[in-house]
Amino acid sequence: MDNLAKELLKDIALEEIAPKVQKRAPVDHWPPAILLERAAYLKKMARFGDGSASETLREYPRHIAILSFRSRDSEAVMYQDFAVLFFVLAGFATLVTGGTLTRARIVEPGVSRGDSIEAGNRQELKAGEIAHVPAGLPHQILVAGEKTVTCFVMKIQEVG
Repeated sequence: MDNLAKELLKDIALEEIAPKVQKRAPVDHWPPAILLERAAYLKKMARFGDGSASETLREYPRHIAILSFRSRDSEAVMYQDFAVLFFVLAGFATLVTGGTLTRARIVEPGVSRGDSIEAGNRQELKAGEIAHVPAGLPHQILVAGEKTVTCFVMKIQEVG
């Protein structure tokens, strides 16, 4: 084999290996400015829908990174096997936790949804704040009046 052929094979082999190496050890970095830019797009989508829009940024083996925009209340939800971590990027909302889901229904294995939460605890959330909701605890995001909220959300599988 001549030197040119050897160099071409070497380059091809490196191209095939490089993506595999990158997939094994990814480092994801989302600066606030980029997330807020994406949120502006979600806000436009929310106007044409039900007042909310979200985007899965990345799925990992045991957690999911999500960007969420809301201009109205969420449904109440309880994830049996997932904790939820909210990081508020912009806006203001009320997080209701605990209590009982009203008109609860199972929407998929391990996930129940309801219209609201009865007898829950309320916590105000504003930009820069973080809230952790453990698996098995009902929760709901409430957005008052003309307010909006943008959150970076991590759904984290809790292994028992």
